[in-house]
Amino acid sequence: MFVGSGIFKSGDPAQRAAAIVKATTFYDDPDVLAKVSRGLGEAMVGINVEQVPQPHRLAQRGW
Repeated sequence: MFVGSGIFKSGDPAQRAAAIVKATTFYDDPDVLAKVSRGLGEAMVGINVEQVPQPHRLAQRGW
């Protein structure tokens, strides 16, 4: 599992991190997943790809 740095931009990073750990641990228990998914606050926000200049887009890098 990979959790990106966007978690720090969420409404409550500590609560979201705890929810991710529980969801990963109990991935096969829908009741736990539903419980830890509630009340997490504002979602992790990203950057619209249209706002990233062409040279900085990963698809434009490399060989």
